[in-house]
Amino acid sequence: QVQLVESGGGLVQPGGSLRLSCAASGSIFSISFMGWFRQTPGKQRELVAAITGGGSTNYADYVKGRFTISRDNAKNTVYLQMNSLKPEDTAVYYCKVIVVTRSYWGQGTQVTVSS
Repeated sequence: QVQLVESGGGLVQPGGSLRLSCAASGSIFSISFMGWFRQTPGKQRELVAAITGGGSTNYADYVKGRFTISRDNAKNTVYLQMNSLKPEDTAVYYCKVIVVTRSYWGQGTQVTVSS
């Protein structure tokens, strides 16, 4: 079993920055995928950014140039640095990890961008 603990959400003004963290623990043999998704009420969860075990990254168009995903393999942790935040970035952010072929989700962390 794998446990994911997210942190770093909160309230920030437009134009501000936040850094999300997601630490994985438990039966971790090989993490092939680490990513961040977000969800707002009434909408489906959508991919924000992802990073593979080899370090390849993928971003949603609406965050390119503003968000950066990174991972620390020694700590089994994935980060999402969010800059130039906009009110439309307000959502619950979830991390997702794929270990071998199984997917695990974090509990979600609220990010609110408002003045």
